[in-house]
Amino acid sequence: MAFEPPQRLVRALGETERNGAADWLVKLPELVQQVVGLRELTVERVQAPGGRSSLVVLVRQADGTPAVLKLAPPWARPESERAALAHWGGFGAVQLLDGDGDGDGDEGVLLLERLHPEMSVRSLPEAKALLEAAGTLRRLWVEPPAGQVFESVAERTGRQAEAMRTSATADAEVAPLVDAALAAREELLASAPQARLLHGTFRQSKVLAGERMPWLAVGPDPVVGECAFDLARLVRDRVEDLIASPSGASITRRRVKRLAESLELDQERLRGWTLFRAVESGVRARRVGRPQDAELLLEFAGWL
Repeated sequence: MAFEPPQRLVRALGETERNGAADWLVKLPELVQQVVGLRELTVERVQAPGGRSSLVVLVRQADGTPAVLKLAPPWARPESERAALAHWGGFGAVQLLDGDGDGDGDEGVLLLERLHPEMSVRSLPEAKALLEAAGTLRRLWVEPPAGQVFESVAERTGRQAEAMRTSATADAEVAPLVDAALAAREELLASAPQARLLHGTFRQSKVLAGERMPWLAVGPDPVVGECAFDLARLVRDRVEDLIASPSGASITRRRVKRLAESLELDQERLRGWTLFRAVESGVRARRVGRPQDAELLLEFAGWL
């Protein structure tokens, strides 16, 4: 299968600063051809713009059933995604079609039910989009499986906190926000409520229209921890619109309150995790050379 990986994926992998990213991209066409042959799939097209950490290919199985083939590098934790999707069993999330995926050449490969990639919750009016997204997210918050293989919120944010401290040392302009975000994290972890299996990277564009259910989540980077951490990423959805609005700060505070109440979470815990996640994303964007994204995220964080 001859193709060019979507530019969005190429750019995102370039920002990861990970050894092996370039090699993985070079080998990707050969890997796709191998997997397609082994599974007797027919390729329709590569989904573009696609994701930032994986290649998504629209395919048909041998019996003609439409499906999605997803290939991700090891650092994107595809086996963790597989474990979460298997545990959810299609309830609130896309259905895993290839069971344990323990065949030859299956590392980093997932075969998923076909949803409607052109129709995400983000296409709805904002109020409706937030309502539908929050309802989908609630379904995913379940007890982690016994002997779970997922990292914790403390572990994930610990790595992020170290990178934030390094950035703050080198960039005095972001230091006050970084200090506030790190302080919020320490306070939140000191009194964390019951842990649940979380999507990990939830936002409106991660909720697609389906056939079995109106809306289903895709693309988790699962983690175990408190639900407010998961909801925090949704708070800043459409951040560019919030920043452009004269009343963006007050809209943001109302959004925190409304989302916390709708999912019965503590408002201050949601505000704290929203602050941490916005600052972490903003500092990272600044570090990898996306100054416009960084400016939006850090201004948003300043409202919290």
